[in-house]
Amino acid sequence: MNTIAIVYAVCLVFGLIFTLFSAVFGHLFGGHGEVHVGMGGQADSGLGHDGVPGVPILSPTVLASFVTAFGAFGLIFCKIDATSSPWINAPLSLFGGVAVALLVLWLFNSIFKRTEGSSESRVAQLIGLTAAIVTPIPENGVGEISYTQAGSRYTAPARNEKSGSIAGGQTVKIKRIVGSQFYVEAAN
Repeated sequence: MNTIAIVYAVCLVFGLIFTLFSAVFGHLFGGHGEVHVGMGGQADSGLGHDGVPGVPILSPTVLASFVTAFGAFGLIFCKIDATSSPWINAPLSLFGGVAVALLVLWLFNSIFKRTEGSSESRVAQLIGLTAAIVTPIPENGVGEISYTQAGSRYTAPARNEKSGSIAGGQTVKIKRIVGSQFYVEAAN
């Protein structure tokens, strides 16, 4: 085995070991692999500027995919007579590794966007929405509101944006959201 083939084999083995290590220990200890802060300070798999989870391009998953694919393509191209020269197999392996990494990036981001978009409402779109008081909001206390977004009904804890109480059954407007707490005021 020549030197370049050893480099490719090391990349392949390192990429596979890293992937298996991340999967096993991430699952056992609750790690998520890619934690970074997005909109609203929420830690997720990654949150884009639009509030939709996703995988960043320099995530461990994408980088491990690149290293593994680079090593695999390199070993394959070393064995083919037409591509056995490092001047030919290295660029081809690099191209193959980038292609696989971009495919993994696209695949994970597509999955995250579909699952997130279909099941949960987006917080930024709730500001200004009207809601109904389900449980009265006492002065300086917490009640409950009900609102509808994208055909789904949701409930949430709510406080009065201004001082005073709001009786049950009244229509309110969502003014702001802090954590899971909605701040509302009576609709005019």
